[in-house]
Amino acid sequence: MTPRRILVIKLGALGDFVQALGPFAAIRARFPDASITLLTTRPFVGLARACPWFDEVWIDDKPRFWQVRRLLSLRRRLRGGGFDRVYDLQTSDRSSSYFRLLGGGVEWSGIARCCSHPHANPHRDRMHTIERQREQLAMADIPEVPPPDLSWVAGGTAAEFGLSAPFVLICPGGAPHRPGKRWPAERFGAVAARLAKRGLIPVLLGTEAEAEAIAAIRAACPEAIDLAGRTGFLDILSLGRDAVAAIGNDTGPMHLIAATGCPSVVLFSAESNPDLCAPRGRVTILRRPVLADLGEAEASAALIRLLPN
Repeated sequence: MTPRRILVIKLGALGDFVQALGPFAAIRARFPDASITLLTTRPFVGLARACPWFDEVWIDDKPRFWQVRRLLSLRRRLRGGGFDRVYDLQTSDRSSSYFRLLGGGVEWSGIARCCSHPHANPHRDRMHTIERQREQLAMADIPEVPPPDLSWVAGGTAAEFGLSAPFVLICPGGAPHRPGKRWPAERFGAVAARLAKRGLIPVLLGTEAEAEAIAAIRAACPEAIDLAGRTGFLDILSLGRDAVAAIGNDTGPMHLIAATGCPSVVLFSAESNPDLCAPRGRVTILRRPVLADLGEAEASAALIRLLPN
């Protein structure tokens, strides 16, 4: 039976959400006439609502198991949605528990016990996210997952941010609770200074949490432009389309940038495995067990190789 009402579950984090853009598009392409609802978390609602693949976007506030009223409210909403198929792209313990909240009679693609379309590969956790999701969907009536068309993105343009010359995006941040994933700010500063000498504008992206790192970079390279706190997800996608290259840590904004096709250098430490989660596209991966052991010269050389002649 062709599903008429579909629920897609993708809760986060940002890099994982970006790597689900292809599956989102594939689900819509396979079922163009279905009503498709995305269940996601609050940080991604704006991006999700801008996507052309969903009729509705619902917020999951992720109630705790002891928050009975909130769980019952979520159950009522899920059951009231009238869904006849669910594509669980989160495939976590939490999202799998929603299979039980929904009750019987709903086709389910994921890893929930006794679901109708299980991703039946015992080695799925050893697969890169993109291959894992592609195989999951192939087992659930969606044989092809092409890269998504991002022509719909309408964020702030380079001109709107005052960028007139060729520029390179730099993302020196990362999860605050995982400092081992961050390359030293002074190394980014040295890279930025090299770019400025080549006539390129280093553009710094981040949030308030990166204020100290960005200040260190600008101390080494006063020509760098600080856009920290001024760019949303759609802005980063737009800037990625216009940038000549990008460099940054293994962090969500680099996934956004790489998704646009921007030539990118992404830095990994032992705290994450690029074989499982690295951005795909025109991407060069540099990895050290301790990221501080990566020299500025090597990172600069990798980035310069990506620049147009």
